[in-house]
Amino acid sequence: MKILYIAEIVGRAGIHAVKKGLGQVKKETGASFVIACADGATSGNGLGRNHAAYLRKLGADVLTTGECCFYKKDLVENIEKLPFVLRPENLNSAAPGRGIRVFKAGDAKIAVLVTIGQSGFTRLHGENPIARLPVLLERLRQETPVIIIDFHAGATAEKRTLFAAADGRCSAVIGSHTRVQTADEEVLPGGTAIITDAGRTGSANSVGGAEIESRVREYLTGIPDWTREAWENPELQGVLLDIDSRGRALSISRIKRPVEPMASPPLQKEYAAGAETGDTGEDEGGGEDTGGGPA
Repeated sequence: MKILYIAEIVGRAGIHAVKKGLGQVKKETGASFVIACADGATSGNGLGRNHAAYLRKLGADVLTTGECCFYKKDLVENIEKLPFVLRPENLNSAAPGRGIRVFKAGDAKIAVLVTIGQSGFTRLHGENPIARLPVLLERLRQETPVIIIDFHAGATAEKRTLFAAADGRCSAVIGSHTRVQTADEEVLPGGTAIITDAGRTGSANSVGGAEIESRVREYLTGIPDWTREAWENPELQGVLLDIDSRGRALSISRIKRPVEPMASPPLQKEYAAGAETGDTGEDEGGGEDTGGGPA
């Protein structure tokens, strides 16, 4: 079984890259299931309901989130109705939504688990991501041997520690959040594929998908401005997993696929006005929903 993980989608340039590149990547790789990190899909931070639905139509079977999971009010209000959207599992039990679910992919079942790290997050705090891991994975293995974890964390040491704890207990642990693709993909001795960060899907000429000048200005002034997105050189990044019938990873390979640029990116003022609802000028019509569903 080949599973495609799309690295964090950042803003409209990221959605454009998925629209233009996903079909060809699936055709070339033979991927039958698509997991996409969409924590920055709407205006670079968070996921709006409209963008969640649109990414689903484009071919993402599962959308994962991280520390920005509750930034968009319309998603918070509807997340219980969107079984393909997962927030971190290790949040307080009162948080809406789910962080773990088993999906169908043809005759197979794939379990997807999202967990968040404890280092560096100031607005959202998760419980120890390693403490509950053995119990969760043992429970999931009763349903399917194919288990993919999206570990949304900023500290490399924390990621490597969880990789070691998960080896032999799941098929893959994909690091996300830092939006920079690392070159350390490997299959651990126990058969678990890992990578510290799968990268980002969006502008390659940017700082984490944001306009370079605005990020420099923030560091100089201390005033954040995440509404200014970069559009140059859009690229679909991620990893391709090859998993056997026992749930062991056979291989993991990085993907960096440039796509044709957008014909006419919106003005920043126009984009910021529509970012909250997801109405950012991207065509949201058409497309058949052919993705997998909850088992």
